[in-house]
Amino acid sequence: MIRLLLLPMLLGLISGCGVRELVTPRPQRTTSNVLATHRPVPTPPLVSSVAPVLWVALASHLGAQTAAAPLQLRSAGAPMKLFDGSGRSWSGVNFTVRWRSVPLSASVTLSRRIAGPFASFESAEHIAQRWRALGVRVSVAHPSDWEVWAPANAITPKGLVVRDWSQSVQATVEPVLNVSGEGDQLLKGPVQIAAPDGLLWNQGIFSGPFRLQRDAYGSWSLVEEVPIERYLKGVVPNEIGASSPIAALQAQAVLARTWALANCHRFQTDGYHLCSDTQCQVYSDPRLAGVNVQRAIAATSGHFLSREGQPINAVYHATNGGIIAAGSEAWAMQPQSYLRAAADGDSRWQERHRVPLQRPQQVSSLLLDSLGAYGAQHPSFRWSRILTADEIRQSIGASVELLRSPLQLNVLRRGESGRVLALQIAGANGAKPVVLELDHIRRTLRRLPSTLFVIEPQGTERWLIRGGGFGHGAGLSQAGAIDLARQGWSTEQILHHYYPGTVYGPLPAVVRSP
Repeated sequence: MIRLLLLPMLLGLISGCGVRELVTPRPQRTTSNVLATHRPVPTPPLVSSVAPVLWVALASHLGAQTAAAPLQLRSAGAPMKLFDGSGRSWSGVNFTVRWRSVPLSASVTLSRRIAGPFASFESAEHIAQRWRALGVRVSVAHPSDWEVWAPANAITPKGLVVRDWSQSVQATVEPVLNVSGEGDQLLKGPVQIAAPDGLLWNQGIFSGPFRLQRDAYGSWSLVEEVPIERYLKGVVPNEIGASSPIAALQAQAVLARTWALANCHRFQTDGYHLCSDTQCQVYSDPRLAGVNVQRAIAATSGHFLSREGQPINAVYHATNGGIIAAGSEAWAMQPQSYLRAAADGDSRWQERHRVPLQRPQQVSSLLLDSLGAYGAQHPSFRWSRILTADEIRQSIGASVELLRSPLQLNVLRRGESGRVLALQIAGANGAKPVVLELDHIRRTLRRLPSTLFVIEPQGTERWLIRGGGFGHGAGLSQAGAIDLARQGWSTEQILHHYYPGTVYGPLPAVVRSP
């Protein structure tokens, strides 16, 4: 029988990816017993800027219920080797891992104070930093949405809404391997998987090595240990497109490398560095990287964007609609000098659309213009959507049920780039309006490609939303970078245009993320 061990908790990033330590949380309760906030997970290894190796989750929340679909592991050629934590090993071209509930010899109580959900890691991390400033050790977690977890009864930042959660854990979910002639074998994690010819996964082949390991929620993750240059081969073509000009591909390679290093604490609570979907950077079969992508990665090998010797938070997006957003317009985050609002176009475009653009007339004027803007060829450079009250009610859910028809949509605040920072949905009665802010706007009203828009009523409970851009708008516009590369701009010129005041080049051997 496998017991859940209450090891010291790894509660939060001490100072980025380069420095972590095993800590026991300070008591936040008046009693002598401090309850664990979540299931203990070993910390992933340090990531160096010299030949970094990332732990990337190919799949997460596996076995969340014992009736969950089995994990199918298929070799792309020669037999795989599977080693569990007890030292046993098996060889085969296919493994099927199922899940079994195993009772604990004694129940374990988990208890935490939760803030969230948040629309992004960035917004959750901002709250975590406020909490840490009070001396509370917290974790950023992703059970389904982003949350911040603190010990039960911990003091909370002023104005922060939290909820208390507690659960008595009676059993754990464990992986089971059926072995011919041996029957079901209960596996002890972490499970190591070596695939000499690669693992068939998600319509591709991944080289590994791999790990099947626990997460903080009682389920499991399939993790690949991948050198960052191989990782980039699976990221760059997905993010900007393999047919992009070489300078744009090189800029994307630098940003993807920088972002990975600066964000490798993103899933520390679950024991790995990064995910492989849109919550991180989309990562797929590295073998599919074309010649130009491989050349772009090789030409920029070991190079990052940094500020004061640390990798910047190198966020990027598809197209900004002609105006770059400040980072604080996209997420609840501390302002960064290299993520600032600015018109993104030639000198005449910049003259016509000077920031700040905080009046609706200025934003509307920008949205009716495109001449001289960088990236104007992107299909989402300009867009329009019709929203109805029924769609809004369905998107927002229970929190809008008390608002009587007719609903009203009101922009409460705009940022320097003209993007909507706060959108109010009000009813005809005196019920408290619903206010969506920052990244929560697009997360809730998912048909809106960006928050750069104006609202034009189209009768009762029907609105035309005219907007520009696709994504958060901060940092590099991929469409803009492609446009500039075609105009003959170098990789460094493109990067310094979108991230002013940063340094292009190698980093110290050990770094700390922002």
